[in-house]
Amino acid sequence: MSRQTPPAGRPQGRASDRETAARPDDHRALRLWLRMLTCTQLIERQIRNELRVQFATTLPRFDLMSQLERHPEGLKMNELSRRMMVTGGNITGITDQLVKEGLVERRPLPADRRAYSVKLTRAGGKAFAEMAREHETWVVGLLSGLSRREHQDLLGLLSKVKHHALITTDAARVEPRTSE
Repeated sequence: MSRQTPPAGRPQGRASDRETAARPDDHRALRLWLRMLTCTQLIERQIRNELRVQFATTLPRFDLMSQLERHPEGLKMNELSRRMMVTGGNITGITDQLVKEGLVERRPLPADRRAYSVKLTRAGGKAFAEMAREHETWVVGLLSGLSRREHQDLLGLLSKVKHHALITTDAARVEPRTSE
């Protein structure tokens, strides 16, 4: 059985990723978008795996605890949902698990007994601090192939991309397209 050479741009021995869908004649902006998406997915996949292996947890649980760590006074369930950009049902399910484990507590709000505030418990704060230290180590390691100067350059370039994307999406909301 002969071994075929992978298509240009596709590293040998690697599963296909978003970037491999690009063709050399695709617009540079499309190829850049696919490369950024691929890098994000590769890093996220590694972080998800490390969280699972080292802490028997998931990225959504880590993200929820991260939000609560930044707001020690607690957050309403709908605020958590908005900040994490997931449905209220997802937040409820994750919160229920973390409550059972004693990592977060949920309290009804005095002004509205139907609304709840969620905050980290002391045990949750300790567990999150340990995960956050490791998370930072993983991210630093994953980006260690770049020099300090390259980190600065990439931050600057991505800041420009973000700024332009915000302007473009804000303008699209203000000026809806009309079909004529």
